[in-house]
Amino acid sequence: MPVLPKELFKKCYGRYAIAAVNVFTMEQVHGLFHAGETANAPFLVQITPAARDYAHSIMLEAMVHAASKIYPKAVYAVHLDHGNEEHAKDAITSGGYQSIMIDASHEAFEDNVKITKRIVERAHEHEIFVEAELGVLSGVEDDLSIDEKHAKYTNPSEVERFVQLTKCDSLAVAVGTSHGAYKFSGVQGIQFDILEEIQRRLPEFPIVLHGGSAVNEEEVQRINRAGGQLLKNATGVPPQEIARAIKYGVCKINIATDTRLLWTRVHREFFRDHTPLFDPVIPGKEYIRAYSDFMVQKFELFGATNKASEFIKS
Repeated sequence: MPVLPKELFKKCYGRYAIAAVNVFTMEQVHGLFHAGETANAPFLVQITPAARDYAHSIMLEAMVHAASKIYPKAVYAVHLDHGNEEHAKDAITSGGYQSIMIDASHEAFEDNVKITKRIVERAHEHEIFVEAELGVLSGVEDDLSIDEKHAKYTNPSEVERFVQLTKCDSLAVAVGTSHGAYKFSGVQGIQFDILEEIQRRLPEFPIVLHGGSAVNEEEVQRINRAGGQLLKNATGVPPQEIARAIKYGVCKINIATDTRLLWTRVHREFFRDHTPLFDPVIPGKEYIRAYSDFMVQKFELFGATNKASEFIKS
């Protein structure tokens, strides 16, 4: 059952977070919906421009629609992740999205505002929720100077003005996480002082944490034992920091890297251990099961287990 993100975030604020998971394949869609129904947890299906290029937007939207029938108790919303203006406009007109992200974070502040405002005005005409981003998401080195360090993060003094000018509905912030498997090059972690100040300036406003994968060390080791060559210092966001961030208004936590690592580990180990086999169905089924189990654990970490019932009308 699709639910508007506005409703999801209104109920979860300060209590739990919604997992927003990037999907590229049928197996991932099956695993995500199965997990959501199993854990009775709401979630966001995230579709990136790369996924749209790979599978085609029509195919992905059709898979999500089919999954909603196969798993009728699943409570979810469909979200465009990291779209530019062209992607955002296409998603708005497609009718398959409840939410979109316009990412102009690499532009200067005023240009970010102009681009975001244009998309917000168009999206709101169609009652579509808009996530924007302020601050550049990247890795953080421990030896940066204070000025250099804060240049990497969202400036709390800008968030109120940005939201007021753009009228965006949620805000992705840079507070120490990054995309990919190398989120922390040192031990800095999430900058909770910045997150707390953002919450103070934007009370009750939904904050989004990108780069929320944990990058489990055991998964990396298993991949490498099965022939992979991932760098051993790959690291992610510690679970305790994720849980703590929720109290500061983080309503949506993005996950992508962890599911890619899971895909790699399952398939590398499968074909290492079953060298005569070549049928994609067998490891595909194993990946769906592993994906579902993984997401059930994430829902538990985010505090979202058994919260889907809050959105189901009796």
